[in-house]
Amino acid sequence: MKYLIAGLGNIGPEYANTRHNIGFMVVDKLAEAEEVPFAPARYGDVASFRKKGRIFHMLKPSTYMNRSGRPVLYWLNKEKIPLENLLVVADDVALPLGMLRMRAKGGPGGHNGLSDIINVLGNNQFARLRFGIGADYPTGFQSQYVLGKWTEEEMQVINPRIKTAGEMVVSFGLQGVQRTMNQYNKRKGE
Repeated sequence: MKYLIAGLGNIGPEYANTRHNIGFMVVDKLAEAEEVPFAPARYGDVASFRKKGRIFHMLKPSTYMNRSGRPVLYWLNKEKIPLENLLVVADDVALPLGMLRMRAKGGPGGHNGLSDIINVLGNNQFARLRFGIGADYPTGFQSQYVLGKWTEEEMQVINPRIKTAGEMVVSFGLQGVQRTMNQYNKRKGE
């Protein structure tokens, strides 16, 4: 059984450690924990690991956030992964800082990366792990906020949550979306 875990973000050093790149941060941390390196591939960087008979292919698209759909579709097709085995990890300004929410399906919630994936795939029937980045910005400054660097105080909150997000990714593959939601969505933050 194979899974595609797409961590969303923007490539380039200017976007490193920005709020919008939390998807990259989650899969980077999971790759580190599993001791597998990311390597350049078509449409992004890819790393894979096995766990209990399942294969997890992690993708960091190189097409920038707003064009994440084509890389996801390419890797689903290339690895012959069914849509129900896709998990997209993305930031969410509607959730408090560090809150994690997995959903089996749904709309983009104003997220351009999710919106492009939905448009390219032609439906929204895929799981997503939403990572709360808070909404501590004045009206009209959302773009600057999500593309802004994490503060030291925010990093203290999100670092342990990045690890938990990695646990949720593995749980998604081993237990399924519903059991993972039941186990982790009830947690308000640690």
